[in-house]
Amino acid sequence: MDIRPNHTIYINNINDKIKKEELKRSLYALFSQFGQVIDIVAMKTMKMRGQAFVIFKELAAATNALRQLQGFPFYNKPMRIQYAKTDSEVIAKVKGSYGDKEKKKKEKKKAQELAANATKKPAAVSCGPSVPDNPPNYILFLNNLPEETNEMMLSMLFNQFPGFKEVRLVPGKHDIAFVEFESDTQAGVAKDALQGFRITATCAMKITYAKK
Repeated sequence: MDIRPNHTIYINNINDKIKKEELKRSLYALFSQFGQVIDIVAMKTMKMRGQAFVIFKELAAATNALRQLQGFPFYNKPMRIQYAKTDSEVIAKVKGSYGDKEKKKKEKKKAQELAANATKKPAAVSCGPSVPDNPPNYILFLNNLPEETNEMMLSMLFNQFPGFKEVRLVPGKHDIAFVEFESDTQAGVAKDALQGFRITATCAMKITYAKK
């Protein structure tokens, strides 16, 4: 199918047992690595089950995400991704927000705020104190995680790096987790790449080597 590149990508074959809000958060965590995500549309109607649209600000980000995540095992089902056939105005109509100027203004403002946050240094919008680093270790310690973090989200972020083994959450503590790699070198690559990554707009993830 020859569909021309588009800011909006269409995903199907998604596990339809996932709750809508968790699905949107997980898609955001996964796709915002490639660029600024303006909106994610996922609906649980019969016609739209197992499908979602991700709208990127930049075309290059949409292209990169499509290539990198094609067939990615998302909640144990390989994602099928293509460019949306039409631009995101159609999606806005589906949502019923098209033509609603006030809502558009608010969404634009929200997108600008997110962009402004993204350009600040991670420490500027942190939710907790900074943590001194330890000597290299194959286990990473994550803190400053937002409340809605789950094992799936973190696995999706880290399993794109070679040597990834597992994520361990700490029961009763939503803001910290451990991620294990096969070697401290591989752990270091992931640590540098995802340092300050925002799972939500406000919390910049802090990554250090775990204490030996």
